[in-house]
Formats: sequence, structure tokens, C-alpha cells
Amino acid sequence: MKIYSAKDVDQKALKGATITIIGYGSQGRAHALNLKDSGYNVVVGARKGGASWKKAQKDGLKVAEPIDAVVGAALVALLTPDLTQAAVYNEIKGHMATGATLLFAHGFNIHFGQIKPRKDLDVVLIAPKGPGDLVRRQYQQGRGVPCLIAVAQDATKKAKKKALAYADGIGGTRGGVLETTFEEETVTDLFGEQAVLCGGATELVVKGFEVLTEAGYKPEAAYYECLHELKLIVDLLQEGGLAKMHEFISETAKWGDLTRGPRVVNAATKKEMKKILTEIQDGTFARQWIRETKAGKKKYTKLMNADLRHPIEKVGKQLRARMPWLEQGK
Repeated sequence: MKIYSAKDVDQKALKGATITIIGYGSQGRAHALNLKDSGYNVVVGARKGGASWKKAQKDGLKVAEPIDAVVGAALVALLTPDLTQAAVYNEIKGHMATGATLLFAHGFNIHFGQIKPRKDLDVVLIAPKGPGDLVRRQYQQGRGVPCLIAVAQDATKKAKKKALAYADGIGGTRGGVLETTFEEETVTDLFGEQAVLCGGATELVVKGFEVLTEAGYKPEAAYYECLHELKLIVDLLQEGGLAKMHEFISETAKWGDLTRGPRVVNAATKKEMKKILTEIQDGTFARQWIRETKAGKKKYTKLMNADLRHPIEKVGKQLRARMPWLEQGK
């Protein structure tokens, strides 16, 4: 396993080069501002007059239409939402310089074949292991969100050097840059989101809330126990793994963890997780998501609306209003 740090970076790899960021959402804004603060010449590609265009201008960045933004750029980071990237690439591919680098923050479109890059381009991955807001905040604090690095196409034989310089520019080498592949990043990222971080964790929270409230306990008490205090445990886990969590929770909590946790997340849960992993590996999930998007996201919208109308959201909004510092901490 190779993990790169700042000492492994060739500072000449992108020196004096123009870096174009296509997309100015969560990751795009963080990458653009971090790279600018690291001394790089950054251009943001966005639709003229749109919200992203105005936001990037307000942030003091150069902005141009995507086609114009990629002209002469040594590296183009394609950071729009996954299922818009193929259309954006088809729009800009004829305007990118020979031997330029095409960079992604997630391997979805390359791994699942939605984008077939020109053969003369370097195709690389720099995937921060955290949301864009955290990538920016950590950089400003002199820290850095760890990143994954991968090379899918090395036309110039300098792809890794350029990718590593980009990772350093957004602060990734401060936390460490782990070498991987597009396939591994894509599969593990989707699995983590679906089975643990987003799907798994939120469903566990919601089901716990429902069990307590259906048993007659106050929604407010259920919210605090099943959602609000989750951050305490997550922070301990991130800082020091299982060992630190056990160090800072009570003996009673430890006994409950060790004897009841495996009853909730059990062999049947693991079996379903394996099924989810298989659906990611064989492309089932990707095909479903692409089909859902092309059909207008009707099911997606229905499920999202139901999620946001859940009682835990109503009581949570009321309780969080009493803690304005939560919003200020963003």
C-alpha cells in the first residue's frame, strides 16, 4: 500500500499551468479555491449568468463558459454531478489541448463506461474522502482531507505526477494520498454510501426513532438519543477508532454495544450488504440510476420527499432551532 505525502510531490508537474474546474458545486468550489490559494492559475467553467457563474465571480475566480474555459488548460477537472458529466465531456472534448489531463473526483463515469476519453489525454482520479465543505475548511485550517489517487490513462507518462500535484494543491497530501484504481474507488465509494454512511446510518437512526416513538416515548427524547448524539460517537471513531470510542463511553454502553449491536446488524444484514456490493460490481446499480435519471427521477423524487417528511425531520428542525451554533459550525 502506497500513501503519498507532500515530500512525494513534483512541484514542477503543474507549475505555471492553467487548471480548469468544470462545475462549481460542493467539490468544485473547494478545489478551485484551494488551488487558487496554493498559487495555481484557476479558471472555473460554468454557464454564463447562472448561480455557479455568479458565485465563482464573487469568490474572485476567473469564470468562462466550459468550452472556452478548457482551451489551453493543462488540467481539466470534471466536477459536475455524475450523470451530467458525459454530456459535458462531449461538449468540451474537442477543445481540450493535446496531452491535457482529464481529472475526476469519482470514478463512476470511467469505470461504468459512460465516458470514453480521447486517447491522447491523461485520465486521473483525485477523490477526497470528505465533502467539499470539509475539503475547504480543513485546508484553511492548515489540515487536509485524505484523498485517493488513480490513473486510468497515462498518455504523457506524467499522469501520476500531475494528479499528485493537484492533490497537493487542494490539501490532500496533508492527510495522505492513497493509491487505488478507478474500479476500487468507485465500488468502495458507492458501497460505503449505500450500506454504511448514508443509507445504512440514516435508516438505523430513523428505525431507532420509530421504535422509541411507537413505544410511547417523546419524539424529542428519541431524536436526541438516535440522531443528535450520533456525532459524539462518530467523532470518537474518526479520532481513534473503536478503541477511543470504548475509552470514552460507559461500561454499561460497552456491554450494550458488545451484546446487542450484533443483534441489530447481524448475519442477515451482512448478507444484504454483500448483495448490495454485487449490484454495484456487476453494474446493476449504475444501470438503475442512469435509467432513473433519464426517466425524469420520478421515483427518486417520491422517495426523497417521503424521507424529508418523516417525523424525525419535523422534531429535529424544532430542536436544532434552539442550537443555532450547529448551523454556524458549517
